Amino acid sequence: MGELVKVIAKSLVDNPNEVSVTEVEGTQSLIIELKVSPEDMGKVIGKQGRIAKAIRTVVKAAATKENKRVVVEIIQ
Repeated sequence: MGELVKVIAKSLVDNPNEVSVTEVEGTQSLIIELKVSPEDMGKVIGKQGRIAKAIRTVVKAAATKENKRVVVEIIQ
């Protein structure tokens, strides 16, 4: 799941080298923390959070195969 978020985020930003993804795994859930450079934050979040919502939707759809709950957090 983290690789999926990383590929999506790298394709959106101007500084793909500064994209980092951390996975924190629990028993029933997986938290994916996405960090990008401050100037790329707007590109990842999008207008009114639309791009961030789309990323979360894609990851949630991929996670249903594994019966896990996935939370994507965008960290500054």
